[in-house]
Amino acid sequence: MAHQFFFNPYILDNLPAPSKGFDVVQDLSEPRLRLYITSRGVKSFFVRKRVHGHDKRIIIGKYPDIDIEEARAKVPEILEQASKKIPIRHKQISVKKLFDLYLENKVRRNWYSKDKLERAIDRHLVKLFDKKVADVSAEDVSAVISEIQGRAIAGRMQELLQSVFNYAIDMGYTKTNPVRGLQKIEQTRRIRPLNKSGLQKLFAAINQEENQTLRAAFLMLIYGFAPKSKIFSMQWQDLDFNHYTWNGMPLSDAAVVVLQDLPQDGVWVFPGRGMGHLTDPRVAWKKIIDAAGVKNLTMDDVYKFMSRRLIWASDKEDFRNNMNNLIEDFTSETF
Repeated sequence: MAHQFFFNPYILDNLPAPSKGFDVVQDLSEPRLRLYITSRGVKSFFVRKRVHGHDKRIIIGKYPDIDIEEARAKVPEILEQASKKIPIRHKQISVKKLFDLYLENKVRRNWYSKDKLERAIDRHLVKLFDKKVADVSAEDVSAVISEIQGRAIAGRMQELLQSVFNYAIDMGYTKTNPVRGLQKIEQTRRIRPLNKSGLQKLFAAINQEENQTLRAAFLMLIYGFAPKSKIFSMQWQDLDFNHYTWNGMPLSDAAVVVLQDLPQDGVWVFPGRGMGHLTDPRVAWKKIIDAAGVKNLTMDDVYKFMSRRLIWASDKEDFRNNMNNLIEDFTSETF
């Protein structure tokens, strides 16, 4: 059961993050308003509503991007909208058109991640494109999923299709979801091959990289506490060295040292080929992990290893200190 109290900025700003998963709190002033807080300190307003026989959690927005009074005011409007009958659309559309609508209206990703998703859809789900949405059966979906090599991507494509057809139901293009009755694909959890000793070896190997841009980019996987897609697409305009922040978020001291040592003569902090930024330097990374003796290590494994050990804090200076202490603890033996 959610903890209940009157929402106010002081309490929400200082809500402790759970060690794992998420906690839920409920507003006494507007009892239908609730708030998630994740283990990373992300706070999101939402409401619950039973819509057409299914319990739905409707996200209002993140706090403090949306303030408390604004979230309270949105609750009746959102619940009224959710209670409306699904429009019955007599004009059917193709699955390809449905994907286009879903990507435009429901997917909130950066351009690189969205482009990657679109390429995966075109590669694995193309056999469904020409079918009418209402005509797609569970057998059609099962046949397409069974042809995908790799359980991980097959599972993600099945989950994506379920979400897309739920959207189709909400839009009135079909009454049933053909994915709902399919057995969920069991995933074999990959063991991430990194520990403290491995990180120290990786750190030493990165420092042997001769290319300054690559060396700095790989060090930022350790110092930046962000996935590679965000690290590699950093722009100078988003950095504030007076306040040690990146897009308003604190930067570790080690990250600032690395970044300030780079030439600031373009848009991108880590320029790639042509006019764009660094994207996926696999060859250089393979050389690094071979030298470190840490096989099958991905770049995002490094981010996940560090971020899961970081103690999150609402105060920026406390957060920065936690970053610095963690970096010193995991790299000090290599200095």
